[in-house]
Amino acid sequence: MTLDAIVQGLLDQMAANPMPKLWEVPPAQGRELYRAMSQTLEPQGGAIGKIENLTMQGPAGQIRLRIYTPVAGGAAALPGIVFFHGGGFVIGDLDTHDALCRSLANEAGARVVAVDYRLAPEHKFPAAVDDCFAATKWVEQNAATLGIDPNRIAVAGDSAGGNLAAVVCLMAKKGGPRLIYQLLIYPTTQARANTESIKSFAEGYFLEKNTMDWFFDQYLTEGQDVNDWRLSPLAAADVAGVPKAYVVTAGYDPLKDEGKAYADKLNRAGVAAIYVDYPGMVHGFFNMSGVVPTAREAIAEAGKALRKAFEG
Repeated sequence: MTLDAIVQGLLDQMAANPMPKLWEVPPAQGRELYRAMSQTLEPQGGAIGKIENLTMQGPAGQIRLRIYTPVAGGAAALPGIVFFHGGGFVIGDLDTHDALCRSLANEAGARVVAVDYRLAPEHKFPAAVDDCFAATKWVEQNAATLGIDPNRIAVAGDSAGGNLAAVVCLMAKKGGPRLIYQLLIYPTTQARANTESIKSFAEGYFLEKNTMDWFFDQYLTEGQDVNDWRLSPLAAADVAGVPKAYVVTAGYDPLKDEGKAYADKLNRAGVAAIYVDYPGMVHGFFNMSGVVPTAREAIAEAGKALRKAFEG
């Protein structure tokens, strides 16, 4: 399979008009660059029933949440999706993933609760994990107020957010919250991995190995065990009993191999995991739906999987 022609055109444009590399700038500037890119590649202000901005008390202060009610969602209790954005644990926020959350709410027929968890390097591992788990518990505990059916809650995330979604499911095995599904969009599942896909797509395919190394440099403290399952769910001794999963990878993504490896690990443990690869795509394509038709198709398919899971 060759690289999608539209994606190739985007990569060519980026190469012709290079922005600073993330590892060359301070994190604050990297966040601004990411916000600017999301404004360019994603549709802005897409149809949605309602948006509410809330805060909750987290482990170390207030956590911002944004709740998306789908078009024609009404006030009745709907399924809930707790969403964790990508960005290598360092960049990304509620705004960079606004378009994706709108689309997922509408496609899945669910209320999406996006979580503005703490970012590194200001807040090292496991701050993001603690915030995301606390937010998921809070959503279950406040489901009635939020208009969410507490028996139909899923978690979802892309890249670093996919990592956090997988980890939250592992944490929830003991004592809840009760989750019924996990949508893992090109998740990172093993810190400091050295897979064939990382070697093959180390440079020139949107996400680069130097960027990945920089993300982990920001997120981790020196001497951190990279096989701690809260950081690397692929290293978890036992994944049996977690919710069913829908795992997405991209053919030209350094993270492809570890995403597929996690889907395989779930299936070996008796957890039904649907694995879907988009061979002509690159990392981050779910956030390119304004310009890449395959991104819109992939989001719709993920939404169908969620809707089916919610219907039981």
